[in-house]
Amino acid sequence: MELIAQKREIFGRAVKPLRAKGFVPAELYGRGLENLHLAVSKKELSKVFKQAGENGMVTLLVDQEKRPVLIHDLQLDPVTDEALSVDFYQVRLDEKIKIKVPVEFIGVASAVKDKSGILVKAVQEVEVEALPADIPHSIPVNLESLIDIGKSIRLKDLAIQGDFKFLIEPETVLATITAPVTEEKEAELAQAVDLSTVKVESEEKKADRDAKKAEEGVAKTPAAETPAKPAKPAK
Repeated sequence: MELIAQKREIFGRAVKPLRAKGFVPAELYGRGLENLHLAVSKKELSKVFKQAGENGMVTLLVDQEKRPVLIHDLQLDPVTDEALSVDFYQVRLDEKIKIKVPVEFIGVASAVKDKSGILVKAVQEVEVEALPADIPHSIPVNLESLIDIGKSIRLKDLAIQGDFKFLIEPETVLATITAPVTEEKEAELAQAVDLSTVKVESEEKKADRDAKKAEEGVAKTPAAETPAKPAKPAK
């Protein structure tokens, strides 16, 4: 995947006209490299990002020079979901890097469908180490093996091949099925909340009573008498 970039000399609020013309301000950086201020086509960036994601290799063309990069950070408009800015990280093709890869849950857990279990997706991404060209797009986790309450899928259960290494423990739980919350359990939880509220209210009332008693005690304490001045001797 290739993406053409051009150098820019405008920054800050001055990039507003740039966005109006269909471009996105970009930054290119990497270890031992000087940062470059760039601009890329919003339309082309959207196409590339849909294919590569944040961990797919992209060839960035800057002044006809090809640079291998990862889309390191893409800022989107919260309303329109359009790209506002993007950071590219230039990598070395012969050097392994550590990167987080999203977990993709596929299939249906029959324990949810047949036994009303609750599916808990414990992990959304995992860290791997690989050469840039060997970074997986995602880590697929098939949920179809979750057929009973209490059943879990751990990292060691995955049959994934590739030239990369996981940087988390093999026993890490990726997904699990928990028992549904019964009406009796919900009632117990609700009662526990009510009791804790009553306890807090009782403690507050006790604190108010103690404060009032302290004030009354101060009010009832007689003021200390000022000693009378000695009478002047008769002349």
